[in-house]
Parts: sequence; C-alpha cells; structure tokens
Amino acid sequence: MPWPCEETLDQFSSCWEGLEDPRSGNAGLHDFYELLMIALCAVLCCGQGAVDMAVFAEAKEPSLRGFLKLENGLPSHDTFSRLFRNLDPDQFRTSFQRFMAQFSSHCQGVVAIDGKVLRRSFDRASGKSALHMVSAWGCEQRLVLAQIATDAKSNEITAMPKLLQMLTLKGAIVTADALNCQRAIAQQIVDQQWRLRAGSEGQPGHTA
Repeated sequence: MPWPCEETLDQFSSCWEGLEDPRSGNAGLHDFYELLMIALCAVLCCGQGAVDMAVFAEAKEPSLRGFLKLENGLPSHDTFSRLFRNLDPDQFRTSFQRFMAQFSSHCQGVVAIDGKVLRRSFDRASGKSALHMVSAWGCEQRLVLAQIATDAKSNEITAMPKLLQMLTLKGAIVTADALNCQRAIAQQIVDQQWRLRAGSEGQPGHTA
C-alpha cells in the first residue's frame, strides 16, 4: 500500500533534480529530500540556521510525520549543518529557482519587483562592491518568489528581464519603480500575460 503523502514528496523531490546529495556512508542516515523539506519549513517559520531547523523538527514532529516518513527519527542540528555546508551552491541555486518557479505558477495577486543593495555585503579587502539583488516579492504570499544578482558591470535594468523569465504569473499585477519603466521590459510583461503598474515614489502609478 503506497504511503499517503508519497506523491506530494515526489513532486517536491522533482524540483531538486540535479542537486547532488553530498553525504556518504552513515552520514546519509536521513532521507535527503526530507531534510530539505524540514529545512524549508523551518526557514518559512523564521528559522535562521541548523539549530533552528533541529528545534523546529522536534517541536513539529507530529505535523511532520503527517507527510514525512522520518524512518530514522529526527535529524540533529549537526546533520543539517553538515548537509548545507557541503551542498554545491550553484546546484542549489539552480534547483531552488526551479522550485520557486513551480511554486509561483500557482500564485496570484500583486508582485512587487525592486532592487536593493544588501547591507554590509561589500568587501574592502578584495575591492568588491556591495551585492545588488533584484527581487520579485509576492505581496499576498509574503515571500520572495524569485531574485537575481546583478552582474558586476551591469545594473538593475539588465537584470530585470532575466528575473521576469523565471516567473510564470499569468494574470498577476506587477509593480515596478520608474527605473524599470523601459519599453522592452513593459513589452515582456505584457507578453507574459501580466499587468504592469509602474510609477515613481510618492506618485500614483499607471496600469497597462
């Protein structure tokens, strides 16, 4: 008899294809995708690291067992720490973007797109400037649906089209500031069957 929530976990696992499990031997005691699921749930509940993930798993064990097998018990904070320290960052980024793209395909409402410089992300010693991220914020979901870093020699305008390609929000309303009121960007939004509301700070926006 199949496990009741096996289909749900299979769908979740499919989003992470290409992400290799870095563990080997006894380190692979706990299911790879179950660890990712617990970590995701913990972060959505404001968890900040491996200790929070382990505490979350212990506190929410009855709920987690409703859709996870947890055949070898609850993972410790060391388990989460070893896993995320050894994951390939490029593989993880690609897989996570795929996961968020599938998640956002079911989202509706307003999506706010804006660029921000991450505080204290500069590195004076190596001469690196602060990291500039362009993000798509789901207002109803209260989640960042997708984000992309601008190239060192680029800017927010060139990153915007790449960010839009990561989203499939048919019928959603997209808000953007005056910087992104470019004809090519507006046309891409229309082509993806969204609605654009653009304006400058302190001024009413215009919907297209």
